[in-house]
Amino acid sequence: MDYQDIIKDWKQKKFKSLYWLEGEEDFFIDQVTNYAERHLLEESEKGFNLTILYGKETSWSAVINACRRYPMFAERQVVVLKEAQAMKDILKLEAYIDKPLDSTIFVVAHKQGKIDGRSKMAKLIKDRGVLLSTKKMYDNQLAAWVDAYVNSLGRAIAQKAGILLVDHIGNDLSRMANEIEKLLVNLPPDKKIDENDIEKYVGISKEYNVFELQNAIGQKDMGKVMRIIQYFAANPKAGPIQMVLPALYNFFSKMSQIFGVKGGEKEIAAALGVHPFFVKDYMAAARQYGMEGTEKAILLLHTYNLRSIGINDSGVEDGELMKELAYKIMN
Repeated sequence: MDYQDIIKDWKQKKFKSLYWLEGEEDFFIDQVTNYAERHLLEESEKGFNLTILYGKETSWSAVINACRRYPMFAERQVVVLKEAQAMKDILKLEAYIDKPLDSTIFVVAHKQGKIDGRSKMAKLIKDRGVLLSTKKMYDNQLAAWVDAYVNSLGRAIAQKAGILLVDHIGNDLSRMANEIEKLLVNLPPDKKIDENDIEKYVGISKEYNVFELQNAIGQKDMGKVMRIIQYFAANPKAGPIQMVLPALYNFFSKMSQIFGVKGGEKEIAAALGVHPFFVKDYMAAARQYGMEGTEKAILLLHTYNLRSIGINDSGVEDGELMKELAYKIMN
């Protein structure tokens, strides 16, 4: 079950006694727990019927005792256990999970891991309640997620603006959501988020960023490449070498796969695991470099990555190191 499905059920007053939220992606887990805290009970009911516990600070027996209480002046009570992964003897919750109270909605946030799926408790969770198992999104899913998330808030975002966000923030959905919400607070209700908004409110230059550098190198546009690197040298936080080199390595590594793919853009996008929006850029760069040039770039990136951390390097500034690398890749 998706996290949005859980919230949709709750809005329709469809409740289970147990919601076990686990896995690698904190954002999805937080969305459910935050909704449980804020919306499952009326404000007048929360004082007596909302209990928030933390795994580091509570025991399994205290959790069970809280869950076994009956609601006061309300149809149900809500018990939220956060940081469940830090609680000792968590498997002892099995006794309650086996026989939960219908009048208690028990929400467990078990982040950064999962309980053993072969255990008796895992089977009980599936039988008695709802299991939400989360995982990190793949990079090629992020642009689509940004678009869908903005749409879920009743707004729209330009494709290039979404890509700028993804390129700058990476696979951190909580931070991504915060930046999107910050944007929406500052924009008129009917305004579509565009590149100018990203530059103004998030602080990502629409011209001088890793995505534009990658494309400029792919096109062998020496002038643009040097301008972007010069900007990075003057604004180290905009494009630190520790972020630029892995991005370029990923670009050329994916590009190298094109030479072994049969088919068109759709097949290449699937093989590379990238959003279809990027495929034409990869294909154009592959034509520019060929297999030999692509392999040369990958080797150079490996060498300069070592130099960037002080191996076989005499202390060249990051900006000069990137200029030297870009020149060698494109020639």
